[in-house]
Amino acid sequence: MIEGVILTPLKQIYHPKGNVFHGMKKSDPGFTDFGEAYFSMIHAGEIKPWKKHFRMTLNLIVPVGKIRFVIHDDRAGSPTQDETMVVALGPDNYQRLTVPPDVWMAFEGFGETLNLLLNLADLEHDPEEVERADLDRFAYPERSK
Repeated sequence: MIEGVILTPLKQIYHPKGNVFHGMKKSDPGFTDFGEAYFSMIHAGEIKPWKKHFRMTLNLIVPVGKIRFVIHDDRAGSPTQDETMVVALGPDNYQRLTVPPDVWMAFEGFGETLNLLLNLADLEHDPEEVERADLDRFAYPERSK
């Protein structure tokens, strides 16, 4: 695990007309504040390259499809400096991924059809507080098939 990254198991409640997927409560680990919630889709086999936020904490949930997240820590002095972690989330591994500020993240559509994530961020989007980088900035594990 990367220092400050949290994986929180979430409940799925079966209902014959459609399941209920829990997301986040203000008493949950990783909750700091509410800034905005948004959905992002990624096509199967596509990768959205490295991005890091300077102040924003991300809380990522994948209720539909499967998304593989690659997280890299280049923070000076961090106990996990230069380490990379990989986690795939979706209904079969239904957890919330909390990513703290100053940690790099890329993600890949791993499901065969629609891959959808929800981000419950603690800040509203601000283009000045994010840095983006090409995929070759850090070693990226082999792409899924």
